[in-house]
Amino acid sequence: MQTQPPPASIMVKIVEPKSDLESLSDVLLGSLGLAGVFVLGAVVLAAIFAGVLFLWRSRFSRPVDDRDDMHVAP
Repeated sequence: MQTQPPPASIMVKIVEPKSDLESLSDVLLGSLGLAGVFVLGAVVLAAIFAGVLFLWRSRFSRPVDDRDDMHVAP
């Protein structure tokens, strides 16, 4: 008689299903992360816009002359 080699071992991984609380926490953390990205983007864009406005106004505004504000009758 011929002997057969032993069959290859089978690995079984048992995965427990997530509870509703765990899946809810994943959704909340994901949404907070996305909201944080939006807030950070808004802050960066606002800072850039403020810097552009500041530079625009400092370069293209006319000098203030006190005589323009005085409306004195002769």
